Order: sequence, then structure tokens, then C-alpha cells
Amino acid sequence: MKLQLKNPLVFFDLETTGVNIVSDRIVEISYLKVYPNGDEESKTRRINPEMPIPPEATAVHGISDDDVKDAPTFKTIAKSLAAQIEGCDLAGYNSNRFDIPLLAEEFLRAEVEIDLMKRKFVDVQTIFHKKEQRTLSAAYKFYCDADLENAHTAEADTKATYEILQAQLDRYPDLKNDIAFLSDYSAFNNNVDFAGRVIYNEKKQEVINFGKYKGRLAEEVLNVDPGYYSWIMQGDFPLYTKKVFTTIKLRSAFRK
Repeated sequence: MKLQLKNPLVFFDLETTGVNIVSDRIVEISYLKVYPNGDEESKTRRINPEMPIPPEATAVHGISDDDVKDAPTFKTIAKSLAAQIEGCDLAGYNSNRFDIPLLAEEFLRAEVEIDLMKRKFVDVQTIFHKKEQRTLSAAYKFYCDADLENAHTAEADTKATYEILQAQLDRYPDLKNDIAFLSDYSAFNNNVDFAGRVIYNEKKQEVINFGKYKGRLAEEVLNVDPGYYSWIMQGDFPLYTKKVFTTIKLRSAFRK
């Protein structure tokens, strides 16, 4: 089924040095940009992560230190990549939990301003798990009746994700061919930050979602425990999470 789009939709996949969004880095990014008129544009780039690629990561995606030693760093391509996805919605496989948070971290490290939270996110894995509970290769076999060749390469996984979403729309009549609906359907919670350390309550207020202050309003905690903000800033938290706490703290200060 052809996607009904109001904005371009960028399917993307990352290959990385590991699965920690705070400390790991991108080694390859591939995207497939689908325009509302049906036109498609794709690109794959290797990226020098500026750190060794662990053997266990290479065993998964096949990319070694030698493969990226002459590749550009993320900071080098960050502005052009941001321009490519500006005004687009984003889609991927397990992207809400991993690819989007890690991409946001890389942009912050590169000091490139792009507000990904303004975009809609469609996570094809979430739709798949709600409907069938399987892996990407199994999803491709199930929905597209074909074997996924070159699995764990960013380009193959990106194109497979696009084809799976189209097949999901064909298979499930209750799935609306609408990005806003699919974004809501594939969302796993109401995050303020990508890591889910802060979430919105039913009143759209920011609530801390971990630790001793779990369930309390973030602004309230920052007011009654000034040291908490310093602990967040000095801790091993994603840069975007720190940015959210800073925004809340500054907003509270301006109200006084």
C-alpha cells in the first residue's frame, strides 16, 4: 500500500559501536527518504566513530576500524544530514528506543541544533510486536514473503523496514494510512526526553520517571532539591536528558 504522507518520511537505520546511547557512536547510517508524491531518495554513509569498534559489534554488522578509518566523522556530516531530515517525519525498526535517541545524542555532541521532538516517529518494530511478536528478518519473511538478504547492513535493514510498513498497512485494516496515527500507535510511552527519564503526565506536565523522585513533577523536584540538577548534569545521562532538565530549570527560574 502506498503511504499517504503530508511530510517526507525518512526511514533510517544505524550501525554502531554498541548499544549504549550515551557512550556508543554511529559507524554507518542509511536512509530512504519517501516524498508525499511517492518519489524516493536513498543514501548510505560510513562514519568514523573516533573510537575503536569492538569485535562483538563488528561481528554483527561487519564494519571494522579499517572500514571507517578514512570516513568522515559525524560532526563533519551533521549539518548536511540535519538539512536532509529537516521537516521530515522519521521511521525505523526499534528506532524509538535506540536509533532516534542515539541520533539525537550525536547531533548534540556535534553542536548542531535540530529539534527531533517536533517530528512524528513511526516504529515499525512496535507495530510488528503488537501484531505478531517477531524479529526483523522474520517480519520481512512474514509480511513480504521473502528472505532478508544482507541483514544487519544499514541499507538492507532500512529498505526492508520501508517495505514491511507498506505490507503492514495492506494486512491490517485497522492501521490507518496516516503518519500521525502510526506515530501514536507505535509510540511506547509519552517521553519528554528520548531515554524516557522524564515523561508527560495526563496534564502534559513533566514527571521524573526513575529513581527516588519517580512520579514527582520535575520542576517541583528541581525547586526543593537544588543539588539534584547538579547530580543530573554530572551523571552518566544522555545529553538530551540533561538538555530537558536544563530547559525545565530555566523555565522555572524565569517564573520567579
